[in-house]
Amino acid sequence: MSWLNIFYHPLWVFSTLLLSFVVRLQRRGPWDPRACTVRLNGKTAIVTGANTGIGKFIALDFARRGARVILACRSEARGTAAVKEIREKTKNDDVHLRLVDLSSLESVREFAKRIIEEEKALHILVNNAAVSGLPRQITKDGFDISFATNHLGPFLLTNLLLDLIKQSAPARIVTLASVNHKKGKVDFSHFQGENLVYHMDKVYNHTKLHNVICTNELARRLQGTGVTANSVHPGIVMTEVLRYYPLYVRFIFNLIGSCFFKSAEEGAVSSIYCAVAEEMEGVTGKYIDSDCSMVLPAPLARDTALAVKDFEVSERLTSKL
Repeated sequence: MSWLNIFYHPLWVFSTLLLSFVVRLQRRGPWDPRACTVRLNGKTAIVTGANTGIGKFIALDFARRGARVILACRSEARGTAAVKEIREKTKNDDVHLRLVDLSSLESVREFAKRIIEEEKALHILVNNAAVSGLPRQITKDGFDISFATNHLGPFLLTNLLLDLIKQSAPARIVTLASVNHKKGKVDFSHFQGENLVYHMDKVYNHTKLHNVICTNELARRLQGTGVTANSVHPGIVMTEVLRYYPLYVRFIFNLIGSCFFKSAEEGAVSSIYCAVAEEMEGVTGKYIDSDCSMVLPAPLARDTALAVKDFEVSERLTSKL
């Protein structure tokens, strides 16, 4: 048999069909946002990092449902462009930009202060913004920039807005994590950039593990308030999260991803599901996979004693500044 005949072998055909099935599952989940009739008129939602990628499609969906949507972005130019695009596509003019740099706790405090002063309610908070592949850098607050952006900034933002969210109950907090949290480790010295190995997405994995752990603890603390908190895995998505990686890494990722990975719109589905689906009403402290199913997170994320410690350490570090 020549090697060309391999392509006609039943095993090759079966493998191809199986791969196509797996890819289809990866790209399309069972829940379709456009088939969900839930309206958000009279509701206010904040989406961080909403000027591009997954965050923009989450904000777009909320705006289509009639919500007052606040895009929390670092870039004024890109944020303004996103607001314009969402308004034009949804015919909803109640879409607004508020600037925040999640790597700066001062910026987070200023943003939260403005929201509390301007907004009467906050029904949905989506902690979407994240970075990966950043070089070693310590912020002016003394934290590793990836931990500040991905964990401590969103953690502080959520806690500063918590009273407003509780007053608006029923309300939902959604934090984008990643299946890569299962590769993460907990070492609290990492927050200050100590003992960190900067190799590909190792730091990102650690931050995403902290996201899941602290979201679970937040859910426990919010029991009985009418506010739910869940973490989600969006899937493997074609976004700009790898913009700080070497060119060859981005080239390979984009080449493979164009065939097999989710688009940003598809990657937004699990977050939208957590934020609006009737099935998620009252559901809290869960980790939602990219197909909108509840799955168990990593064992470390299910350690309640560790969750309490992680939450308290994060509280102490962010309250000092």
